[in-house]
Amino acid sequence: MVVVIGAGLAGSEAALQIASRGVPVELWEMRPSRMTEAHTSGRSAELVCSNSFGSTSPHSSSSILKEELSVLGASILEVARQFAVPAGASLAVDRELFSQRVTDLLAAHPLISRETGEIREIPKDRISIIATGPLTSPDLAQHLTQKVGQDSLYFYDAISPIVSAESLDLEQMYFANRYDKGETKDFLNIPLTQEQYDTLVEDLLMGDVVLPHNFEEEKYFEACMPIEALASRGRQTLAFGPMKPVGLNNPRDGKRPYAVIQLRAENQYKTAYNLVGFQTKLKYKEQERIFRKLPGLGQAEFLRLGSMHRNTYLHSPRTLLPTLQLKCDPNILVAGQLTGTEGYLESTATGWLAAWNAVRLHQGLELSYPPAKTMLGALTRAITDPARVDFQPMNSNMGVLPPLETRQKDKKLRNAALSERSQSEVKSWWKSVNEAKLLSVQPCDGRVDPERPAPIFS
Repeated sequence: MVVVIGAGLAGSEAALQIASRGVPVELWEMRPSRMTEAHTSGRSAELVCSNSFGSTSPHSSSSILKEELSVLGASILEVARQFAVPAGASLAVDRELFSQRVTDLLAAHPLISRETGEIREIPKDRISIIATGPLTSPDLAQHLTQKVGQDSLYFYDAISPIVSAESLDLEQMYFANRYDKGETKDFLNIPLTQEQYDTLVEDLLMGDVVLPHNFEEEKYFEACMPIEALASRGRQTLAFGPMKPVGLNNPRDGKRPYAVIQLRAENQYKTAYNLVGFQTKLKYKEQERIFRKLPGLGQAEFLRLGSMHRNTYLHSPRTLLPTLQLKCDPNILVAGQLTGTEGYLESTATGWLAAWNAVRLHQGLELSYPPAKTMLGALTRAITDPARVDFQPMNSNMGVLPPLETRQKDKKLRNAALSERSQSEVKSWWKSVNEAKLLSVQPCDGRVDPERPAPIFS
């Protein structure tokens, strides 16, 4: 039996993969007996931030990882596609239906025992996967900290507000995808004049925010900065960042707005939208006051307001091997955001990899992981590269992949070639490991993979 602690995306993927290979799983989740600062239910794979699994644009890093996971048979990705909602060139899901389906799959599998309760210490002498995510309970985090011999690292992740669709004034908005990508116009856009933009920036800078506890230091992940923190970097930061109007001309007059705020559907019925890029730590009353000044949001009903929560993760270059085993204890594997990966898709991918190696450890097979020329293999090497000193969580990105053998200046052609190469590599690896004969267990000895990872841009 393999113990999986945490039934988020990574833990759910891990449990389903392990059970599908005939190995019993004991899956522990502390919710709903003990809730986190962000979750609202006891369902598995509950999405608490965005509802997007990233871009589906051909040859993007996210698309490459999706294709690899499709080859590898990732369960969570399959469910996500079943409950996809329109989101332009992104894979977004109906969060309620998605979570319920994953919960049902776990409950229905005869080899998965779903247990409710808080695990405060990692089980001894058992193969275990820790997938407790960014909101790991303090007791377990402390136990893990003692085991790896270091202080926990953490950063702050902010949640975007969600508004009711029927409360919006659509006369002041328009549907459009940037550069008209996609067959349907999925994003709802709020055009801003310079005066409206300046007012928003001033409000964000002056707004009352939730302060951290005295013992907590604020560390942000660059790809998920609170909007007020971005605004504090300069008054034009938002206009040239998440509110950049390029490719979003207003169809009513054909002109480009000074800035644009995009809203994305939260469910397949389009009854709710989230404010893209508006993750925030503003206090609730401040959010309502500031955001209702925006065109079309004057009577907005906020189904969820933004919030702030502490995210915990390991310094993986010091603590993890590319197999996702702890260097100090090869019977313990880590998956999800605890590994220092960021994003739903990446959590799913590390859940798959941790499960793959847990099963091999259980069955006496040599542990392995995808080649460096795959996105999953490159990302795994990147987060476990012992040469890294300053470590910050990262998404999948083209910068982790080794360069092409022949230099290609054209970005589209280069990304297409990288995508084609990754597909060839993952298929070849998957075929070879499934055809391999049974080998004796070879415990990890802390040695680093000889393939040097490519430059990393997080």
